[in-house]
Amino acid sequence: MAKIEKRYDIVIVGTGCAGLFCALSLPRNKKILCISKDALDGSDSFLAQGGICMLRDEEDYEPFFEDTMRAGHYENRKESVDIMIRSSQEIIKDLIGYGVDFDMENGELAFTREGAHSKSRILFHADVTGREITGTLLERVQELKNVTLLEHTTMVDWVCQENVCYGIVAADIDGKKFTIEADVTVLACGGLGGVYEHSTNFRHIRGDALALALYHNVELENVDYVQIHPTTLYSEMSGRSFLISESVRGEGAILLDKNGNRFTDELQPRDVVSQAIWDQMEKDGTKYVWLSLAPIPQEEILNHFPNIYQHCLEAGFDILKEPIPVVPAQHYFMGGIHVDSMSRTTMEQLYAVGETSCNGVHGRNRLASNSLLESLVFAKRAAKDIASKSDYKKAENFDSLVDLENYEDLDTIKHQYKAMVLAEIERERKLREEGK
Repeated sequence: MAKIEKRYDIVIVGTGCAGLFCALSLPRNKKILCISKDALDGSDSFLAQGGICMLRDEEDYEPFFEDTMRAGHYENRKESVDIMIRSSQEIIKDLIGYGVDFDMENGELAFTREGAHSKSRILFHADVTGREITGTLLERVQELKNVTLLEHTTMVDWVCQENVCYGIVAADIDGKKFTIEADVTVLACGGLGGVYEHSTNFRHIRGDALALALYHNVELENVDYVQIHPTTLYSEMSGRSFLISESVRGEGAILLDKNGNRFTDELQPRDVVSQAIWDQMEKDGTKYVWLSLAPIPQEEILNHFPNIYQHCLEAGFDILKEPIPVVPAQHYFMGGIHVDSMSRTTMEQLYAVGETSCNGVHGRNRLASNSLLESLVFAKRAAKDIASKSDYKKAENFDSLVDLENYEDLDTIKHQYKAMVLAEIERERKLREEGK
């Protein structure tokens, strides 16, 4: 276990791409602590298969903007969409500089296309782009002398008073509680898939930050906007659902009903394709539909989707020879803790980045491969804003703000947080329905 000090300049909760990129983007004279609820690589960023979007050229700006807005049902925050697109080339340059290895074609970056994109603008590394990006960022952060990484450490609460955040309460793998004082707290702790029975997310990612936001009256936004991914490998077993990347359909795979007939346009936005699958399952009386990769050359499957090929083979399906059973599952969270264009929450000295936050980029439905880009863009903006300030408020008596005995029963606290998140999602959903 790393040696932990009582005080840091910045504590970052989460070691996915947003948290790591934020740490890398902060000044080297800042003392930073990054904590992970699981192992350091136990974030959903490592699971991302498809890729990361990049603005190809000025002619692509309007189509990219429109594709993002259309997928989000035009409920996106336009300023945020513009920032994300305009920043994309700089972010990709940063990633390549850190050593991220994107697939190349004839000496140039290779681009693929996914559902609801009007053209190919997605960079990738086989079908494990998230692992390549986040793993590389983790390696670079591990090289920094000013950053301490601490795994199997859970954020239990924020230490705050009069709407100012002064740090966090945390618990280690043995349940021992301790406090960490910091000028700035950055929430980069992912989505909420762990509260759902069927999800592509890691089970331990359960929206804890959302529960804390509710408890401490920090503004949330669109918490009922939960994205369902159309294609996960159907299984009778419990646990995390295995994602079949949108890129598979982008490269030509088709959806088939129980009779082997194609029943929808596979390149529509995710919510539309998911609904088409549910409708077909109800019509056919089945628990899944079929995804056929027959239109894709076998060499392309093996080169572009080796991880998917191997996983399906282990599950008993050879995607080179037969279709696979797929079903929609919870995948991504478009809502979150409300932030402005610099990733500031409504509590002073508290930032949120990545899937934890809602900066309005995604609207009601996320466009494929915008998640990694959005996370990185706004993590870097958070770091820039943090670095621009020096007059952070300090607690007069930090220790007096916390009574660790209040956190003895961690299991009960976890269940309460889950219940709070699910209740808020349902409350927002009902309010939206009543407002129609």
